Amino acid sequence: MDASWSGLWIAVVGVAGTLGAAVLTQSRADRARRMESQSENLERRRSCYITLNTAARQYLTEMGNYLHALQHDEGVAASLENLESARMTYRDSYAEAQMIVPNAVLGASRAAKKRLNHAYGDLKTYGAEPSRYAGELANLERHLHQEVWPSVGALRKSMRADLGVDD
Repeated sequence: MDASWSGLWIAVVGVAGTLGAAVLTQSRADRARRMESQSENLERRRSCYITLNTAARQYLTEMGNYLHALQHDEGVAASLENLESARMTYRDSYAEAQMIVPNAVLGASRAAKKRLNHAYGDLKTYGAEPSRYAGELANLERHLHQEVWPSVGALRKSMRADLGVDD
């Protein structure tokens, strides 16, 4: 009976080893897929952040360019065209970000968007009659530097933190 029990025991250990190896292999494959998915998600967010940051900065830069064109009455039409193009690019990148980014970054993105759009609205209002709104245009220039640029900087900082690139 000892030999039959030994044979049975060896068979049980062999089957358990075979099943255990299959479970271990499946577990490792699942882990590899999770890691790959996390890596793809991080890369998608990174790409979205680059696009959003670039678009926000370009939108704000074009606001400044249009403001200067209005103040000096030079190249106003071309500056306005560049501003509208930058605004559309920003709008598209913001729409993409709404679908991808986590809430912490989305909050900073909303705050920057609010300031950008408010400044854009003021700029369009004052741009209709720049000679009448010369003082407001000068105040808007200060506002862009003191309020709007820092909100874009806060957005960049939140995106970097989400990517693990804290300063």
